[in-house]
This record gives sequence, structure tokens and C-alpha cells, in this order.
Amino acid sequence: MKTRTLKKDKVNIITLGCSKNMVDSEILSGQLIANELDVVHESAKKDHNIVIINTCGFIEKAKEESIETILHNVELKRQGRLDKVYVTGCLSERYKNNLEEEIPEVDAYFGTMELPMILKQFEADYKAELIGERLLSTPQHYAYMKISEGCNRTCSFCAIPLMRGMHVSRTIESLVDEAKRLVQRGVKEVLLIAQELTYYGLDIYKKRELPKLLHALADVQGLEWIRLHYAYPSKFPMEIIDAIKDRPNICNYLDMPLQHASNNMLKAMKRQITREEMEDLVGTIRQRIPEICLRTTLIAGFPGETRDDVEELKNFLQRMRFDRVGIFTYSHEEGTSAHELTDNISAEEKEERAQEIMEAQQEISLEKNQEKIGKTFKVLIDKKESGRYLGRTEFDSVEVDNEVIINSKIKLNVGEFVQVKITKAYDYDIEGEVVD
Repeated sequence: MKTRTLKKDKVNIITLGCSKNMVDSEILSGQLIANELDVVHESAKKDHNIVIINTCGFIEKAKEESIETILHNVELKRQGRLDKVYVTGCLSERYKNNLEEEIPEVDAYFGTMELPMILKQFEADYKAELIGERLLSTPQHYAYMKISEGCNRTCSFCAIPLMRGMHVSRTIESLVDEAKRLVQRGVKEVLLIAQELTYYGLDIYKKRELPKLLHALADVQGLEWIRLHYAYPSKFPMEIIDAIKDRPNICNYLDMPLQHASNNMLKAMKRQITREEMEDLVGTIRQRIPEICLRTTLIAGFPGETRDDVEELKNFLQRMRFDRVGIFTYSHEEGTSAHELTDNISAEEKEERAQEIMEAQQEISLEKNQEKIGKTFKVLIDKKESGRYLGRTEFDSVEVDNEVIINSKIKLNVGEFVQVKITKAYDYDIEGEVVD
């Protein structure tokens, strides 16, 4: 009888956390495949014998999920169902020594910048010529593109610089080359991601060059949508808005995490901006592009947050009327400057405040969706589910925003664009029918 070790190794990569982690896993997959290894991403077939877990260490809930995933796979190894378990990513970068002590059954731990070290475990070589080549874990019609690594900001709540280091931009040429390769593979939309988009270029070009990058990417033939995620509001370069306005394949969409609206909280969070400045910025952006979709992310329960701060945030949302809002509860992270503050709000109270804030936004979201009824939008078909097609407009990003529900007797293809007239509106989705 053949033993397990006589079979060819098959590697399953499990990705936890954000889209930036997903890109790292895709790059790792591409390198392993180039070294003739059999690789899958989050396979449910259970026919692999090696697991690489790409962990998240951003907030407490993410860390708990990462630990649970590690323990689950260590147990599978103990049962003889896996030969090797490797751990990489943010949690491993931040707590490597602790993890090695607490979960020694893992075969090796790696930091966020140790891709060549992972490859050595497989007697594989890092192939520099493969930069930009990766095994997409997304549907083939869209892909995330990470334009930089790390962050130079000093937000008091954020541990990202501890795990990802200082800001390092990729060159415009390498990003344009990657975009061209992605288009050749069928990608129609790229979602630009970084810890902080607006800082792009300051390290290698000595000035903010995101607008220049946007124009270069917009010139790539076949790239129909370019979407911007994670733009820092302080000292925001308005040339970004000019690029969005001037180039039709840059989506009228901007993800700008503001975190709070109370000046007391913004100061404590070290956000380098006031509520008044944020209101002016939002007003200026909407004045230049009235139809733009603005998404923001907020934090509930930061140390010292009062009921007045919560009410101020709710009033801010009512005035600003953001199209999309996400919210996190504050996580007390070691190594951040906020860790010196007293985490004086219970987990239950944090959740209640987050829910209260989202309820205020829910009404705004419904009203904005109702305004779309009767209008026709260009929609990208993402998938077919339960007999219906699900897609997105240029105002909706993957997973975090609205979906367009389409009931169509005509067969639609995933990855194609269709014109859809909106007939119904819900809190966080819209519904419509295909029109010629």
C-alpha cells in the first residue's frame, strides 16, 4: 500500500483578513505553481497534504479567527490528515515568538515579507521575473492590485505599521505591466488597494503620484473599471478627483475611511484632520463630481468616547449622507499609542454603539437606493445564485457594497456588462431588469 508521503504534495492556501492579504496569497500561489507545485486556494476537497495559513492580526476578532484556524489545522495534522502546517501573514509577523511557544506543532512561522523563506520550505526558488503573475482567487473578471506596502501614518489605534512596516510604493511601470497582464487574462476591473493610497509615490518619486498612476492605468486597453480603496483624508490631493472626473474608466467611487467625526475623537486617534475639514473635503469632492459614490469606515467605542461623541457622529452622517458606511468596534492593540489609554467601554456597549450608528446610516442607504428606481446603470455580472444574477454598478465594490439583483430569462455571462433598469430598492441592495 502506498503511503501518504509517496503522493505528490498539494498545497492549500487559506487566506484570512483583508484583500491585501489575498493579493499576498495569490502571489505566493503563483510562485509555487511556477516551481511546479500543485496549489489550491481554500479548497473544500480535503485532498491536500500541506496547508499555508495567511493570517490577519488587525483587530481582536481577526486574531481569534486566525488562532482558531491554526489550531484546527494543527489538529488535522495530529490526526494524520495533513503532513505540514505553515503560518504566515500579519499575526505571525507580530506574534511569531509567542506563537512558536504556544503552538509549536506548526512546522514554521513566517512574517509578512518572508515569501522567499516560505519557498525554501518547498525547495523552490523565488522567481523575480514573475512579479505581477499570480493565481487569482477572485473570479477572472476582477482583481485586486496592491500599489504599495506598509504605512507611514501614526493613527493611534492602528497596528498595521507594526506588521507591515513603512510605506513602500511600487513603480508605475510595474503596475501598468501587471494591469496589462491581468487584462490579457480576462480581468475587466482592478481594485486599487494599499494601506494608504494618497501617499503613493512619495518614497520613490518624492511627491504624491497617485493621479499620474491613475492616468497611466486608464490608458491600458481593455481595462474598463478602476476602483479606489483606502484614501486618507488629511492633505488629500484633489488631483485624484480630477483624474476620476477626466477618465471614464475610473469609477466614480472613493473609499475614504474617516474613523470618526468628533474632534475630540479625531485628535485622540491622531487623524491629523478636524470634522470641519472633513466636511469641507466631502463638499468639494461632491461639487466636482456630484454623482460620485463616497464610502467611509468608522470606529465605535474608542477610549474616552462619550454619548455626545456618538451623537455628533450620527449627526455628521445625517449631514454628509455617505453612500456606503462600514463600522468596526475599537480593538485595544498592543504597541499602538492608544494602548496607553484606558479601554473603558465594554464590548457590549461598543457593539450597541456600532449598531446605533449603522441604524442611522441604514435609513440613508435606503433613501439613496430608492432614488435609483427608474434609472438605468451599467452593471458588471459577478455570479449566478439561486436562479438570479448578481452584479454591481460602478458605485459598488466587491462584497462590502450593494449588489444588483437581476431576474433575467436571457442567459447572462459572468464577467459581462449589461444595462439594467432599477425596479426595486432595499436597504443595501437594488433590483432591476436588463434593457437593450
